[in-house]
Amino acid sequence: MGAAQPFFQWSYVTGQWSQISSDLLQHISLSLLALGIGLCLSIPLALSAWRYRVLRPPVFGFASSLYIIPSLALFAILGPITGYVASYPTAEFALVGYTLLILIWNTVAGLDAVPEDTREAATAMGYSRRAALIRVELPLALPYVFAGLRVAAATVIGLVTVTALIGLGGLGQQITYGFNIGYYTPIIVGLVLSVVLAAVCDLLIVAVQRLAVPWSRSSRRARVL
Repeated sequence: MGAAQPFFQWSYVTGQWSQISSDLLQHISLSLLALGIGLCLSIPLALSAWRYRVLRPPVFGFASSLYIIPSLALFAILGPITGYVASYPTAEFALVGYTLLILIWNTVAGLDAVPEDTREAATAMGYSRRAALIRVELPLALPYVFAGLRVAAATVIGLVTVTALIGLGGLGQQITYGFNIGYYTPIIVGLVLSVVLAAVCDLLIVAVQRLAVPWSRSSRRARVL
């Protein structure tokens, strides 16, 4: 009988680092593109759903339907639309679809949470409805938007690995490769780097939030004191 295979071999990391780094960069690019497109789509949809309540059922219904469709089924549905299942458009359509419900829901919740007396004060200061939305209400809703972005980022980074099933997948390629040949090391590499990437992305979003919403830190500090 042969010797048992080590659970983790560092030599694989050093020997395959060029492929690992390439998978990592693809994972980052797929994730950032999906988050960027999702944010650009969700903000106007959320504003419309918040301002015109009649739009809430169709907007939330559409976003919810995309969110609950299993990823493999969504790839199969999108294939004929994008022209080819194993393609970046197919992957991005699916990834963006999973961000919409989270981002739209949090943005609407943030706008709903703006105190009514704040809206009345903005009106008393002469702000038009659009100006009050842009300069008062939306900034106050930013903590909710950032909270949704953090959840969406973690969701997308995890789901990118699934796109390995259509030939992409970033770090999911490492996990799939390890499963196919019964080799633990690439599975561990893909798993650990995915977790680290999600943690780093979360920290970056928190840092941006601290810069964009400095008053939230002041209010939390005041509550503590």
